[in-house]
Amino acid sequence: MMIAFSSPSGAGKTSITRRLLNLDPLLRLSVSWTTRPMRQGEIDGQDYTFVDQAKFDAHARAGGFLEHAGVFGKSYGSPRGYVESAFAEGYDVVFDVDWQGARQLRESSGTDIVTIFILPPAKAQLLERLTKRGTDDGATVARRMAQANDEMSHWAEYDYVIVNDFLERALQEAHDIIAAERLRRHRQPGLAAFVAGLMAE
Repeated sequence: MMIAFSSPSGAGKTSITRRLLNLDPLLRLSVSWTTRPMRQGEIDGQDYTFVDQAKFDAHARAGGFLEHAGVFGKSYGSPRGYVESAFAEGYDVVFDVDWQGARQLRESSGTDIVTIFILPPAKAQLLERLTKRGTDDGATVARRMAQANDEMSHWAEYDYVIVNDFLERALQEAHDIIAAERLRRHRQPGLAAFVAGLMAE
């Protein structure tokens, strides 16, 4: 299944998704393509696949993305080929996307997606997190804060909502959601045969 996490910038979705990957060996992260510059400490192909706009646009026209969108003048997209390969190997795939990306994934996948929205406990903490991470200048932080209300207005489109007041608790809640979703009847393909065998004993 696909597991899409969204939040306003600074609310913690990236921290939660990266920690989940360390907790659960059956999860893989969909490494998005982006046209934004690489930040200090990021690794191409691990944090993002960094490409120019022409290559991104050509891939989009060829149907190479499950979802793609523009954010703050830069393009982001989830590559179809990687996700299909991960599914074929038996992994669930985690997406770190905005509400537009989550909506596109839902439209293309039907029941094979779980969506989780991460909220900050307060606007003040959102500003503090954005400022402390030191990756954006003051103008970008101000833009992200101005956009936070628009992003949060889409919370009701999601299957689950987690308030990230304490990271460890939010992480556990996210992990519990994934465990429960894996137990849904339609996600256990061998269940009918198993029950039939039990009844035949």
